[in-house]
Amino acid sequence: MSHLGYEIKKLGFGLMRLPKRGDNIDVEQVKIMVDRFLADGFTYFDTAWAYPGSEDAIRQALVERHPREAFQLATKNAAWIKCKSREEAIGQFETSLRQTGAGYFDFYLLHNLGESRTRFFDVFNMWDF
Repeated sequence: MSHLGYEIKKLGFGLMRLPKRGDNIDVEQVKIMVDRFLADGFTYFDTAWAYPGSEDAIRQALVERHPREAFQLATKNAAWIKCKSREEAIGQFETSLRQTGAGYFDFYLLHNLGESRTRFFDVFNMWDF
């Protein structure tokens, strides 16, 4: 993705399904996985507001432990989940910033487009956000 100003390898670390200890994400195991991923030269991490506990886990495993310039972080907007207005949809961005503690996102994606979900991005004019 050098055309975006980044040299990112083609493998990303997705945070949709993380190891658990009981009902909770096993953050200590995620730390080991994140450290290995970085040590092997990979830098792209992908989370989402809609992945329960994911943004908090990446804050603890990555953001609080590694320099911000050492990785790229993407998260996603899911305007079709419990949003009744553009303000609520945009509010997911602020929630994600707070939950990740990242300060900024390198990529902010509109999540799971298609079927009935796309109309929420249209109605809330998320394309311009």
